[in-house]
Amino acid sequence: MTQQLPTRVLLDCDPGIDDALAIVFACGHPGLDLAGLTTVSGNVDLGKVTANALSVLELAGRPDVPVAAGSARPLLRPIADARDVHGESGLGAATLPPARAEAVPGHAVDFLIEQIGAAPGEITLVATGPLTNIALAVRREPRLTGWVRDFVIMGGSTGRGNTTPAAEFNIWADPEAAAIVFAAGWQVTMVGLDVTLQARATPAVQDRLRSLGRLAADLLLPGLLGYQGEASTGDPATSGPAVHDVLAVALVAEPGLLRCDPARVEVETAGRWTSGMTVTDFAPQEYAYNAQVATAIDVPAFWDLVLDAYRRIPAAAQA
Repeated sequence: MTQQLPTRVLLDCDPGIDDALAIVFACGHPGLDLAGLTTVSGNVDLGKVTANALSVLELAGRPDVPVAAGSARPLLRPIADARDVHGESGLGAATLPPARAEAVPGHAVDFLIEQIGAAPGEITLVATGPLTNIALAVRREPRLTGWVRDFVIMGGSTGRGNTTPAAEFNIWADPEAAAIVFAAGWQVTMVGLDVTLQARATPAVQDRLRSLGRLAADLLLPGLLGYQGEASTGDPATSGPAVHDVLAVALVAEPGLLRCDPARVEVETAGRWTSGMTVTDFAPQEYAYNAQVATAIDVPAFWDLVLDAYRRIPAAAQA
């Protein structure tokens, strides 16, 4: 029997607490080969998200993963961030030492094009921040859309948003970039608030994390403690931070965890009240489908998967 090789992943991110948890998951899951990270201004500024990415990789035992810094601002809009959710550092109450590694030379857009172009059909691109880098990459090299194995984003919603009533943060922060990405001619797998708000780090989940040594003590628990976004459902048993970005990477590792339905997704850029809205039609009459939209998730199986990946990180076994 031929052994299946791990799926190579490039992660474009803006760490961010949930991005940090997604990075650690990607480092720990045996079915994933994290080939590189690119960073984009989003939850905090570009310098901080890049430093956070490097520090998280070092804690996860993967300082060898190359990190390329990307766009410091949206395509057309003023810079917006989520410091009120992720804290001034971007990692909540976690304080990680500066990494010994540095970002690789050059811009994230060039890194994405070079890495994916060198291995067409082999790399799955996952984006868990604003889509600025991805939009610039497909504008510069339209063939990128045919070179990726798959393209998955954490962003959007078929219903209400979390930054405005209509828009989720990653899309709202750079809707022009998101509109370019959804119209680029590839299939976008959209893992949005419809499923991510179901996968919360509840008190029971946090109790399970406590066994994970330095990984929990230095990052997971203080990060979640300082996470100010969408923590309450009104029921203490099901309340806790939603770990949005982890779900996008988990879908690549275990596609059966999430149900995805075909849809046409368009991004609103001009609406006074709806800018950043992902307008989703599950039965388009005039247009072809351009997306697979996550609509349901097996939450217990998700957390079992995540905890198993975290236990494989060397820092999880260190007191």
